[in-house]
Parts: sequence; C-alpha cells; structure tokens
Amino acid sequence: MPSTPTVARPDDVPPDGSDPRCIPHKLTAPLPVGDACVYPAYTPEEQDVWRTLYARLAQLLPGRAADEFLTGLAALDLDHDKIPALAEVSRRLARATGWRIARTPGLLDAHDFFGYLAQRIFPCTDYIRSRRELEYTPAPDCFHDIFGHTPMIMHPRFADFYQKIGQAALACRDPALEEGLTRIYWFTVEFGLVQNPSGLRIFGNGIISSSGETLHSLTPKVEKRRFVPELTARQPYDIWHFQDVLWVVDSFDQLESDFVRWAKSHGLL
Repeated sequence: MPSTPTVARPDDVPPDGSDPRCIPHKLTAPLPVGDACVYPAYTPEEQDVWRTLYARLAQLLPGRAADEFLTGLAALDLDHDKIPALAEVSRRLARATGWRIARTPGLLDAHDFFGYLAQRIFPCTDYIRSRRELEYTPAPDCFHDIFGHTPMIMHPRFADFYQKIGQAALACRDPALEEGLTRIYWFTVEFGLVQNPSGLRIFGNGIISSSGETLHSLTPKVEKRRFVPELTARQPYDIWHFQDVLWVVDSFDQLESDFVRWAKSHGLL
C-alpha cells in the first residue's frame, strides 16, 4: 500500500520516496507473528514520543472519532505511557476477532502486505517517528499502526472487510482494477468517515493518527461523499497534502456488503 503521511508535506521533505522508510520491502522470509514479536529496547526519548502522541490524540478524538474506534481502543487498553508490545496487542486482537500481528521491518511490498491481510494478520511496524516528526511522518510507524489501525480491527465487521480487501487484492491481475482497489483502501481504511448516530465521525487511521488531519477532516473545507465503491474507485488522492474529498459509510455492515458486491462483480471474491 502507499505510504501514509500524517499531514501535508513540509517544504524540506522530498516527495520522491527518497526516505528509505518509503521504499517497500519485498519479503524473503516469513515475518514473526504474535508471540514471536520481540519487544525492542526503546530509548526514553522514543517512549516519550509515544506518550506525547497518545496524550495529544486522546484529547482530540472524543466527539470526532467513530464510536467503533473508541470502543476498540478502550477494549485494547493500550498503554498510554510506553509503546505497547506487539505480542500483547496481537493476543488481544486474536481474542476479539481472530486477527494477529506480524512484526514488519517497514512498508511492505503490496503483494506481501495483502497476503498477510488475507490470513487475518496485520503487518505492524515497531519503530516510532522522531520528535521532529510529531506532525508529519512520510511512512507508517508503530503509532500509526498500533494506535491508528488496531482499534478498528477489534470491530467484527470491519475486521471481516479488512480481510476481504486482502483476498480481493491477491486475486487482482488488472492494473486498472488494482488502482481502483487501492483507492477504495485509501478512502476507507486510511481516510474513511462513518455516519454514527451522534454525527459524522472518523474511522480511517490515516486521519486518526494525525492531529492535523483529525482537525481538518470534519470541517467544511472537505467535501463529503457517500461511499459507493464504483465511484470511490475512480477518486484520485494525493498522499502529500490534506485530503479535500472524503467518503462516508453509513455503517460497517454497509461498507462490507458494498465492497463484497463490488469485488464479486469484478471476479475478485
């Protein structure tokens, strides 16, 4: 999948993928999964970056994040003060929805990434951005992956949809169709909105793991469109700037059923 900057690109960050974290890894061996994920020797500075990011988003997300995300976050009971162990997060996901976590060295080759999703395994980084990247990171880090992704994987219908994205991607052989699938992924998993009973809310982790994107996404500056896979698949996106068009699902039942319909119509499921 494409890398996910958390806010608009600063002037001193090249948009050409020259950051090594933006270069996808092609796997030559299986990733460690679940209890095989060893906890790194994080520095006090790295732990403080997690604390800072967590505290910032914990203040912003109530009233903005989807009920389903907040419920998943509460159920995961992630440590606020230090970076959680991937093995422990994996155990909690497995109990809730049958998903597990694999430790990835960075951005994965798309085929490898989707192959793990198809098995209900989420490839997750265990490094964290530097303090100067609090507002922006050019590639996923463990805050984006753990805090941003895993709460939604605690939701049964979203967890099933996420697996089906992986299955559909593995079956895709048409480059144009693959581009459409990538756009659906981007505007749901990364930058999706949902209509909760209390109002419009965020569930996309590219938004949720960024304070800037969180504040921007629900404003009138962003055009909101109802999620229709056929239309969403044709919507281009820019990874280097705030999104100016976002797509809204009525519910996660609708998200899964509409995606399955679209995927089956193209012979992907």
